[in-house]
Amino acid sequence: MPYENYTCLKIRTDRGVAFVTIDHPPVNLLDAPLIEELDRIGRELEKDSRVRVIVLQSADPEFFIAHADVKMIQQLPRTAPPKSTTLGSFHQMVDRFRTMPKATIGMLEGRARGGGSELLLSLDMRFGALGRAILGQPEVAVGIIPGGSGTQRLPRLIGRGRALEVILGCEDFSADVAERYGYINRALPPQELRPFVERLAHRIASFPAQAIAMAKAAVNAAELPTIEGLLEEEHCFYQCLATADAQNRMAKIMEVGAQTREAELGSFDDLIAKLAG
Repeated sequence: MPYENYTCLKIRTDRGVAFVTIDHPPVNLLDAPLIEELDRIGRELEKDSRVRVIVLQSADPEFFIAHADVKMIQQLPRTAPPKSTTLGSFHQMVDRFRTMPKATIGMLEGRARGGGSELLLSLDMRFGALGRAILGQPEVAVGIIPGGSGTQRLPRLIGRGRALEVILGCEDFSADVAERYGYINRALPPQELRPFVERLAHRIASFPAQAIAMAKAAVNAAELPTIEGLLEEEHCFYQCLATADAQNRMAKIMEVGAQTREAELGSFDDLIAKLAG
C-alpha cells in the first residue's frame, strides 16, 4: 500500500515497521493540516496487513509537536455544547493508535507539549532522549484544560497525584523525571535512542501479527473490571492458539531445545533467534 499525498508526514516501511516522521516546520504545530494527515495515516496503517509496528518520530530534533494550534482552538464554539455521547474527531484520531491491532511507539527527541503530549500518551510505548526530550500539559495556564485525552491517559499511567502535578503545574518535564513518573517508558542517551527504538520495533514486527494484536487487545482490557478483563484475556489467548503460526512456532521452539535445562539456563533470545532461523 503506497502512502501518497502527504505534506506534513514522511512514511517509510521496513520489515513490518512503518516509520512515520512528522515534518511540519517551523515547530510541528498540531494544526488542522497535521491533524488531518495523522488521522489519514492512522486509518491507512490500521488496514495495512504488512505493518505490525508503527514508530512516530520527528524530522526536527527540537520539536516532536510543539502543541495544538491556539488559533484553531480559538475558532471552537464559545458556548459549551451539550455533553456528547460519542467521541469527537480528535479523540477518535488519537485513540485509533491505542486500539489498532499493531504496536505503536513514540520516539521523542525534542518537545511534546499539549496535544503533542496527548498524541504520545495515546501510543503504546514512549521513549525519550535524555537532556533533550521535554513533555508537558500547559493548557490550564491559558485558561483551558487538556482536551485531547491528557486528563484521562495521564492518571492511568502515572497516578492521580502526579497527573495533577503535570496538568495543574503546567511545567516542562525532562526525560529523566518523565521516566521516573512513568510518563515515558525509558529515557536513553540521545545517541542510543534511535538504535534502541528501531531494534525493539523490528523485534516486535518479527513476531506473528495475530499474537501482537491479541496481546494488545488483552492489555487494553486491563481497563475493564478484573473479571471482565480476565475473560477477555482468555478469549484472546484461544484466538491466538488456534492460528497456524502459534502451532508451528510452539512445535519449533520445542525442537530447538525449549524446556531442556541447558537451553532454559541460557538467554531466551537464543531460542527466539532459532525460531526466526
